[in-house]
Amino acid sequence: MSDPGLLASAEELTHLPAAPAQPWRLAALLWLAFVLVVVVHQFQFWRAGRVDTDVLALLPASEQAPEVGRASKLLASGVSRQVVVLLGAPDWTDAKRAAEQWRLALAHSNAPMQAQDHASGQAIDAVLQFYAPWRDRLLTPAQRQQLQQGTSTQQVQRALALLHQPGAGGRLADFASDPLGLWPDWLQARAAQSRARPRDGELWVRGENMDWVVLGYEITGAPFAMNGNAVYQPALDSALRAAQVAAPGVRMLAAGLPLHAEAAAVQASGEINTIGWGSLAAVLLLAWLAFRRWTPILLTGLSLAVGVAAAISVTAWVYGNVHLLTLVFGASLVGVAEDYGIHYFASRQGRPWARPRSLMRSLLPGLLLALATSVLAYLALGLAPFPGLRQMAVFSAAGLVAAFLTAVCWFPLLDRHAPRDSRFAATIRASLARWPRWRANRRTWIALGIAALLSAVGVARLHASDDLRHWQGSPVALQQAQVAAGRLLGSPSVAQFFLVRGVNPQEVLEREEALKERLAALVARGAISGYAAVSDWVPSLRRQQADARLTARVETEVLAGVNAALGERLVRPAAADGAALTPELWLAHPASAAARALWLGPSEGQYLTVVMLHGLHGAELLPQLEGAAAGLEGVRWVDRAGEVSSLLGRYRWAMSALLVAGHLLVLAALWARFRRAAWRAWLPTVVASVAAVAVQGWLGEPFQLSNILALLLLLGIGVDYGIFLLEHDGDGAAWLAVVLGAASTWLSFGLLALSSTPALHAFGLTLMVGVAVVWLGSPCLRRPAPEPAA
Repeated sequence: MSDPGLLASAEELTHLPAAPAQPWRLAALLWLAFVLVVVVHQFQFWRAGRVDTDVLALLPASEQAPEVGRASKLLASGVSRQVVVLLGAPDWTDAKRAAEQWRLALAHSNAPMQAQDHASGQAIDAVLQFYAPWRDRLLTPAQRQQLQQGTSTQQVQRALALLHQPGAGGRLADFASDPLGLWPDWLQARAAQSRARPRDGELWVRGENMDWVVLGYEITGAPFAMNGNAVYQPALDSALRAAQVAAPGVRMLAAGLPLHAEAAAVQASGEINTIGWGSLAAVLLLAWLAFRRWTPILLTGLSLAVGVAAAISVTAWVYGNVHLLTLVFGASLVGVAEDYGIHYFASRQGRPWARPRSLMRSLLPGLLLALATSVLAYLALGLAPFPGLRQMAVFSAAGLVAAFLTAVCWFPLLDRHAPRDSRFAATIRASLARWPRWRANRRTWIALGIAALLSAVGVARLHASDDLRHWQGSPVALQQAQVAAGRLLGSPSVAQFFLVRGVNPQEVLEREEALKERLAALVARGAISGYAAVSDWVPSLRRQQADARLTARVETEVLAGVNAALGERLVRPAAADGAALTPELWLAHPASAAARALWLGPSEGQYLTVVMLHGLHGAELLPQLEGAAAGLEGVRWVDRAGEVSSLLGRYRWAMSALLVAGHLLVLAALWARFRRAAWRAWLPTVVASVAAVAVQGWLGEPFQLSNILALLLLLGIGVDYGIFLLEHDGDGAAWLAVVLGAASTWLSFGLLALSSTPALHAFGLTLMVGVAVVWLGSPCLRRPAPEPAA
């Protein structure tokens, strides 16, 4: 809100010389040139669709190492365009029939989604052909242990049992090349990393007493639309209705980042319209009621439009894109950026004889001070190392500066007539004299005691939460479907994993194998159900050579025992000479599709891979998993969600300390200006902060970092109300400016409290309560009225 000196007295304005027109016109033309650049950029920006929906983009870079953040981004990018749909029915025939109708309906919807075929016989044959030359050196840990510890007699008996299975007698040549059936078991272990299995030309999984058809799709169009119209989810729902006609009772689970991105875009579009247009309508309505001319309304609307457009452009120039949550948060900027225009026209209404340029020149020192305090309050949001918060801070600061410059450079040139006085404005000006003042009597102390008791109970009920999920606003149904699909498919989490690095691919694979030996103990205890690593598909050369020697020795002994038992002359084929199985060969072949995302490739002179975990349930296991990486060179345990939540908690405390320090600094500054009356400008903001926190406790909402950031902003906004009333004690025009500015600010942040994103909702709720309390409380603490003359 405004600072002292915004409204000049009539005597000051009477003696002010007319401000020179030439420098003012030059400033107006320069600002017009910049605004035209912004207009051109706006067309380019919205055509390019440079709006980010990735919640990871809001989060800080890893405090551990840069490669951790890169690994997280690469893992997310690997699935950024993937959608998985599961269609389930109690009967497999019904599920297949539903899938057929579902495919037809989706094709007719023209949704930009391309089917991915993972169940075709050709794809499976391609995998078999790729690995066939190296099948003598591909062993699972269980097979390796069996070959190392089993006796020759046991191995021969196992081989004879396999040979006497139905259909095995006609393939003695194949038997000689794999007498222990190692190759099929290894392939089965690779397939076991996903619960989906080929069945009748489909991918099938069983769960929840239903048979499910698994359908994979890749998004071919834009991942989301900012026009508020969903594309992908309606197409999926329409296809489901068609499938339910063919197979009543069929269920659908749809999961994938594009669906969350689209839901966030549609949700954000609605919130931007609600918050932005709602705030704008409120501001313009207040301006009309107060000034009763179109000029204040149109010019105030112009300053807001320029402010928002410049905020988007500056943010895009600095960061390359603008996040959806920044746009939602920025929509509340309307309630703050209009202050400059409101103060100008309130002063113009009260001093209609003043020349516009002279009036603006007299207001300029106070406006600059108000701009500085507001911009600093917003930039304080960027002190936390969160890219999302820093982007919001830049967006808000740029928008305020642009709205300020629009008002200063253009309003004096475009304003031709002073606003009319209105009953609405006169009523507000007159209300200041009737507003109650603080009086130390019994009734006041009782009311204060009740308020303090309610606040204490609310604060006592408060519970802190640093959950990462507060920063994302995906619909609950979509989140539940994502969890259910992941549970059915046994998909690993991308939030917790092991990051493995080495100077070359072979060192990375060897370090993975050392890690897997430790993880095997956790699998044996049932702590996790399994893991996924590149070395499962491409063992290190050292491991391949050792397994090839082990396999050759045991199989030679087994064939000798089988020949002795059956009187045959089976000979193990010689190992084929050729290129070794390496990551380079594997990555270049479609057989790597199932695990290619685990290979992150070279980065700053090192190679990176990730080892994912299956069946990780419960935070109590995280310390054990962290311990599995202890002492292993080049292996790091990454708990992205835990790391960010811990960071949120630390910065919640750090920003709380900054908030206390800010209050002390503000009180010191107020003391320097107002001396013993300083508490009258400071105390309303303190009371408002306590009230806002107490309301959080009474509502049972978690207290989080966004609440602290809102209280910082409240300090920057709220103290100005008290300052303004102390500087212009009893001035009705000053009170009119305070009321109009506070009302629009309250409406903007009140609408932000309607956001479905928990962090923005908490931010808006805190400011809605805080601004209301400081607005209503500041006039109560103005100086006592002078005693009437005797």
